[in-house]
Amino acid sequence: MSRTALVLGGRSEIGTEVARRLVADGVTTIVLAARRSDDLGPQVDELRAAGATAVSAVEFDADQTGEHAAFLDRVEAAHGPVDDVVLAFGILGDQQRAETDAAHAVAVVHTDYVAQVSMLTLLAARMRRRGSGRLVAFSSIAGVRVRRANYVYGSAKAGLDGFASGLADALHGSAVHLLLVRPGFVVGRMTEGMSPAPLSTTPEKVAEAATAALRRGRGEVWVPGRLRLLAAAFRLMPRAIWRRMPR
Repeated sequence: MSRTALVLGGRSEIGTEVARRLVADGVTTIVLAARRSDDLGPQVDELRAAGATAVSAVEFDADQTGEHAAFLDRVEAAHGPVDDVVLAFGILGDQQRAETDAAHAVAVVHTDYVAQVSMLTLLAARMRRRGSGRLVAFSSIAGVRVRRANYVYGSAKAGLDGFASGLADALHGSAVHLLLVRPGFVVGRMTEGMSPAPLSTTPEKVAEAATAALRRGRGEVWVPGRLRLLAAAFRLMPRAIWRRMPR
Protein backbone atom coordinates (compact mmCIF):
# COMPACT_ATOMS: atom_id res chain seq x y z
CA MET A 1 0.00 0.00 0.00
CA SER A 2 1.14 3.55 -0.71
CA ARG A 3 2.00 5.72 2.26
CA THR A 4 2.30 9.49 2.51
CA ALA A 5 4.57 11.50 4.80
CA LEU A 6 4.38 15.22 5.50
CA VAL A 7 7.52 17.05 6.67
CA LEU A 8 6.70 20.34 8.35
CA GLY A 9 9.95 22.22 7.97
CA GLY A 10 10.92 20.76 4.64
CA ARG A 11 14.22 22.64 4.58
CA SER A 12 15.35 21.01 7.84
CA GLU A 13 18.36 18.71 7.54
CA ILE A 14 16.89 16.34 10.11
CA GLY A 15 13.47 16.42 8.47
CA THR A 16 14.91 15.59 5.06
CA GLU A 17 17.02 12.77 6.49
CA VAL A 18 13.99 11.28 8.26
CA ALA A 19 11.99 11.51 5.03
CA ARG A 20 14.72 9.72 3.10
CA ARG A 21 14.64 6.85 5.58
CA LEU A 22 10.85 6.72 5.52
CA VAL A 23 11.06 6.20 1.77
CA ALA A 24 13.36 3.24 2.41
CA ASP A 25 10.70 1.93 4.81
CA GLY A 26 7.96 2.06 2.20
CA VAL A 27 6.64 5.63 2.12
CA THR A 28 5.88 6.48 -1.50
CA THR A 29 4.74 10.12 -1.34
CA ILE A 30 6.58 12.93 0.45
CA VAL A 31 5.18 16.42 0.99
CA LEU A 32 7.77 19.00 2.05
CA ALA A 33 6.26 22.08 3.68
CA ALA A 34 8.18 25.29 4.32
CA ARG A 35 8.31 28.99 3.64
CA ARG A 36 9.81 29.85 0.25
CA SER A 37 8.84 26.40 -0.96
CA ASP A 38 10.05 27.23 -4.46
CA ASP A 39 13.59 26.91 -3.09
CA LEU A 40 13.16 23.28 -2.01
CA GLY A 41 14.40 21.87 -5.31
CA PRO A 42 17.51 20.19 -3.83
CA GLN A 43 15.46 18.42 -1.15
CA VAL A 44 12.86 17.33 -3.70
CA ASP A 45 15.55 15.94 -6.00
CA GLU A 46 17.23 14.12 -3.13
CA LEU A 47 14.06 12.34 -2.10
CA ARG A 48 13.16 11.41 -5.67
CA ALA A 49 16.63 9.94 -6.04
CA ALA A 50 16.02 8.00 -2.83
CA GLY A 51 13.08 6.27 -4.48
CA ALA A 52 9.99 8.31 -3.59
CA THR A 53 7.27 7.96 -6.22
CA ALA A 54 6.04 11.53 -5.72
CA VAL A 55 7.62 14.50 -3.94
CA SER A 56 5.90 17.86 -3.61
CA ALA A 57 6.89 21.18 -2.06
CA VAL A 58 4.13 23.29 -0.53
CA GLU A 59 4.08 26.69 1.12
CA PHE A 60 3.82 26.63 4.92
CA ASP A 61 4.39 29.25 7.60
CA ALA A 62 4.40 27.58 11.00
CA ASP A 63 3.85 30.89 12.78
CA GLN A 64 0.47 31.41 11.10
CA THR A 65 -1.31 29.13 13.55
CA GLY A 66 -4.73 30.36 12.49
CA GLU A 67 -4.07 28.88 9.04
CA HIS A 68 -2.90 25.45 10.24
CA ALA A 69 -6.24 23.68 9.84
CA ALA A 70 -6.80 25.09 6.35
CA PHE A 71 -3.25 24.11 5.40
CA LEU A 72 -3.86 20.49 6.44
CA ASP A 73 -7.13 20.50 4.50
CA ARG A 74 -5.27 21.56 1.36
CA VAL A 75 -2.56 18.93 1.81
CA GLU A 76 -5.08 16.14 2.29
CA ALA A 77 -7.21 17.35 -0.61
CA ALA A 78 -4.17 17.17 -2.90
CA HIS A 79 -2.42 14.09 -1.53
CA GLY A 80 -4.94 12.12 0.49
CA PRO A 81 -4.68 11.18 4.17
CA VAL A 82 -1.21 11.65 5.63
CA ASP A 83 0.20 8.61 7.40
CA ASP A 84 3.36 10.09 8.95
CA VAL A 85 4.04 13.68 9.97
CA VAL A 86 7.48 14.94 10.98
CA LEU A 87 7.44 18.26 12.81
CA ALA A 88 10.92 19.50 11.94
CA PHE A 89 10.44 23.28 11.99
CA GLY A 90 11.98 25.53 14.60
CA ILE A 91 14.42 28.36 15.26
CA LEU A 92 17.34 28.74 17.65
CA GLY A 93 16.98 32.49 18.00
CA ASP A 94 19.47 34.92 19.49
CA GLN A 95 19.63 34.53 23.27
CA GLN A 96 21.44 37.82 23.86
CA ARG A 97 18.89 39.73 21.80
CA ALA A 98 15.98 37.91 23.43
CA GLU A 99 17.06 39.07 26.89
CA THR A 100 16.16 42.66 26.03
CA ASP A 101 13.92 42.32 22.97
CA ALA A 102 10.62 40.91 24.18
CA ALA A 103 9.25 40.54 20.66
CA HIS A 104 12.18 38.32 19.67
CA ALA A 105 11.81 36.19 22.81
CA VAL A 106 8.12 35.72 22.04
CA ALA A 107 8.89 34.87 18.41
CA VAL A 108 11.24 32.05 19.47
CA VAL A 109 8.72 30.62 21.92
CA HIS A 110 5.89 30.98 19.40
CA THR A 111 7.70 29.01 16.70
CA ASP A 112 9.29 26.40 18.91
CA TYR A 113 6.36 25.82 21.26
CA VAL A 114 3.04 27.47 20.38
CA ALA A 115 3.10 26.54 16.69
CA GLN A 116 4.12 22.98 17.57
CA VAL A 117 1.24 22.67 20.05
CA SER A 118 -1.18 23.89 17.41
CA MET A 119 -0.04 21.42 14.78
CA LEU A 120 0.26 18.45 17.12
CA THR A 121 -3.26 19.04 18.45
CA LEU A 122 -4.79 19.31 14.99
CA LEU A 123 -2.88 16.32 13.62
CA ALA A 124 -3.62 14.07 16.59
CA ALA A 125 -7.33 14.83 16.34
CA ARG A 126 -7.41 14.10 12.60
CA MET A 127 -5.47 10.88 12.96
CA ARG A 128 -7.68 9.72 15.80
CA ARG A 129 -10.80 10.26 13.70
CA ARG A 130 -9.19 8.33 10.86
CA GLY A 131 -7.92 5.58 13.16
CA SER A 132 -4.22 5.64 12.26
CA GLY A 133 -1.12 7.79 11.98
CA ARG A 134 2.36 8.49 13.33
CA LEU A 135 3.76 11.78 14.61
CA VAL A 136 7.42 12.67 15.18
CA ALA A 137 8.25 15.66 17.39
CA PHE A 138 11.69 16.95 18.33
CA SER A 139 12.53 18.06 21.84
CA SER A 140 16.13 18.73 22.95
CA ILE A 141 18.56 18.23 25.79
CA ALA A 142 18.18 22.02 26.17
CA GLY A 143 14.69 21.44 27.54
CA VAL A 144 15.63 18.90 30.21
CA ARG A 145 16.82 21.59 32.59
CA VAL A 146 16.86 25.10 31.21
CA ARG A 147 20.26 26.80 31.30
CA ARG A 148 20.99 30.45 31.74
CA ALA A 149 22.99 30.46 28.49
CA ASN A 150 19.98 29.62 26.28
CA TYR A 151 16.94 29.88 28.51
CA VAL A 152 14.56 31.27 25.88
CA TYR A 153 15.09 28.40 23.42
CA GLY A 154 15.41 25.92 26.28
CA SER A 155 12.14 27.00 27.87
CA ALA A 156 10.30 26.48 24.58
CA LYS A 157 11.77 22.99 24.24
CA ALA A 158 10.88 22.23 27.87
CA GLY A 159 7.30 23.21 27.16
CA LEU A 160 7.19 21.16 23.98
CA ASP A 161 8.66 18.14 25.75
CA GLY A 162 5.98 18.30 28.43
CA PHE A 163 3.16 18.82 25.95
CA ALA A 164 4.29 16.03 23.63
CA SER A 165 4.79 13.64 26.54
CA GLY A 166 1.27 14.34 27.77
CA LEU A 167 -0.20 14.02 24.29
CA ALA A 168 1.57 10.69 23.82
CA ASP A 169 -0.05 9.46 27.03
CA ALA A 170 -3.45 10.70 25.82
CA LEU A 171 -2.95 8.78 22.56
CA HIS A 172 -1.97 5.56 24.36
CA GLY A 173 -4.32 2.76 23.40
CA SER A 174 -5.35 4.44 20.17
CA ALA A 175 -3.99 3.66 16.71
CA VAL A 176 -2.10 6.96 16.67
CA HIS A 177 1.52 6.95 17.78
CA LEU A 178 3.70 9.89 18.82
CA LEU A 179 7.49 9.59 18.93
CA LEU A 180 9.37 12.21 20.93
CA VAL A 181 13.02 12.59 19.88
CA ARG A 182 15.46 14.20 22.33
CA PRO A 183 18.77 14.95 20.59
CA GLY A 184 21.79 16.66 22.04
CA PHE A 185 23.68 19.41 20.26
CA VAL A 186 23.21 18.79 16.52
CA VAL A 187 26.08 19.82 14.27
CA GLY A 188 24.42 21.31 11.20
CA ARG A 189 23.26 24.51 9.51
CA MET A 190 21.28 25.65 12.54
CA THR A 191 24.35 25.57 14.80
CA GLU A 192 26.96 26.60 12.24
CA GLY A 193 29.76 28.57 13.86
CA MET A 194 29.01 27.26 17.36
CA SER A 195 31.39 24.98 19.27
CA PRO A 196 29.91 21.47 19.60
CA ALA A 197 28.81 20.46 23.09
CA PRO A 198 29.65 17.08 24.68
CA LEU A 199 27.80 14.12 23.13
CA SER A 200 27.05 16.11 19.99
CA THR A 201 25.32 14.39 17.11
CA THR A 202 24.46 14.94 13.43
CA PRO A 203 21.23 15.19 11.42
CA GLU A 204 21.96 11.76 9.91
CA LYS A 205 22.36 10.10 13.31
CA VAL A 206 19.25 11.78 14.70
CA ALA A 207 17.22 10.64 11.69
CA GLU A 208 18.53 7.09 11.90
CA ALA A 209 17.69 6.85 15.59
CA ALA A 210 14.24 8.35 15.02
CA THR A 211 13.25 6.00 12.22
CA ALA A 212 14.63 2.99 14.11
CA ALA A 213 12.49 4.02 17.10
CA LEU A 214 9.43 4.39 14.83
CA ARG A 215 9.92 0.86 13.51
CA ARG A 216 9.99 -0.48 17.06
CA GLY A 217 6.99 1.56 18.16
CA ARG A 218 8.93 3.40 20.85
CA GLY A 219 7.54 6.52 22.48
CA GLU A 220 10.82 8.39 22.97
CA VAL A 221 14.45 8.21 21.99
CA TRP A 222 17.58 10.05 23.13
CA VAL A 223 20.29 10.77 20.55
CA PRO A 224 22.86 9.59 21.39
CA GLY A 225 21.49 7.09 23.90
CA ARG A 226 24.07 8.03 26.53
CA LEU A 227 22.47 11.46 26.68
CA ARG A 228 19.81 10.03 29.01
CA LEU A 229 22.45 9.60 31.73
CA LEU A 230 23.73 13.14 31.22
CA ALA A 231 20.18 14.46 31.51
CA ALA A 232 19.74 12.64 34.82
CA ALA A 233 22.94 14.23 36.11
CA PHE A 234 21.73 17.66 34.99
CA ARG A 235 18.61 17.34 37.12
CA LEU A 236 20.67 16.60 40.24
CA MET A 237 23.23 19.38 39.84
CA PRO A 238 23.08 22.12 42.53
CA ARG A 239 21.60 25.40 41.31
CA ALA A 240 24.72 27.40 42.21
CA ILE A 241 26.76 25.25 39.84
CA TRP A 242 24.05 24.94 37.22
CA ARG A 243 23.65 28.66 36.64
CA ARG A 244 27.30 28.86 35.59
CA MET A 245 27.01 26.07 33.04
CA PRO A 246 28.01 27.09 29.49
CA ARG A 247 25.75 26.45 26.51
